[in-house]
Amino acid sequence: MNIDLSGRTAVVTGGTAGIGLATVRLFLEAGANVAFCGRDEAKTKNVADSLMSEYPDAALLTRSCNVLDKAQVEELAGAVKETFGGTDMLVLNAGQARLSKFADTSDDDWREELELKYFSILNPAHVFMPQLEKSDAASIVCTSSLLSRQPEPHLVATSSARAGQLALVHGMAHELAEKRVRVNSILIGQVASTQWRRRFEALEDKSITWDEYTKGIAERAGVPLGRIGKPEEAAQAIFFLATPMSSFTTGSTVDVSGGLSRHVG
Repeated sequence: MNIDLSGRTAVVTGGTAGIGLATVRLFLEAGANVAFCGRDEAKTKNVADSLMSEYPDAALLTRSCNVLDKAQVEELAGAVKETFGGTDMLVLNAGQARLSKFADTSDDDWREELELKYFSILNPAHVFMPQLEKSDAASIVCTSSLLSRQPEPHLVATSSARAGQLALVHGMAHELAEKRVRVNSILIGQVASTQWRRRFEALEDKSITWDEYTKGIAERAGVPLGRIGKPEEAAQAIFFLATPMSSFTTGSTVDVSGGLSRHVG
């Protein structure tokens, strides 16, 4: 099923790699105006240049932006409004996992993790809300983690922060329904990312291939499908939730974990 998003505008945070970049590509392929941001200015520009070579007719706007800095988010929103007139779809994809246990997570680590997981949603949602309210097909989609429902002791800070984040998204969905702004999230498990790539490249044993490495990750985690996910697979779920294809869906989560989830529903 194809969908034409001509005239619609999508904004993606954390759009320079992995799931975020895969999501940007899906929006561009559907004909949407697309704005994305990343923290690293040089990387953001390089990705934008690469995308313009792939999609020479694309309506693309990029900015370096730390979503924890509300002033920078406001600057991004202003640029989107000036360039495209408004926003229809807001994808909140910033975030990463912190490896730590209760005993070795410092107070500053806790604060940093909680701030990232909450304000990477709160800042963009608040700032872009005036634009979303004017859309007749407004949506917010958050990339979250299966950890929100299935915590791991070696990821104690991220697990607890993700649980709170999931509750936040659910509350936003109910409150914003009266404004006709849909809010949903995806829950990812093991998905190929720059973090996994860095760990793979740091291996001392250079005879191990990427496929062998990621298969081992999936086996150790107990993923029933026997592999880790691709960024494009998570992006497809985000795309569905962001677009009018899911026009009667809000307050929901889509599990993209290859069957890793142990809970029902």
